[in-house]
Amino acid sequence: MREDEIKQLLEQNIPNVMVTVTGDGTHFEAIIVSEAFAGKNPVQRHQLVYRALGDRMGTEIHALSLQTYTPEQWDSKKDLRVI
Repeated sequence: MREDEIKQLLEQNIPNVMVTVTGDGTHFEAIIVSEAFAGKNPVQRHQLVYRALGDRMGTEIHALSLQTYTPEQWDSKKDLRVI
């Protein structure tokens, strides 16, 4: 699986999302910013991402390191942005 494919799946399945994905073909890292994360704890946010990726998790995507933020949280990290 390629980074752009993961990015596209997340953009299709999470509303108003900004995504950056890097990886080597099986191990990936993603920074994901969406209002959909508001009021959710880290586990719930990761579950939302895993649902968006469907059965690709554990098959085509062996490992995925996630950083998930609401837009407000992301704005507070403006000095560290990579998107």
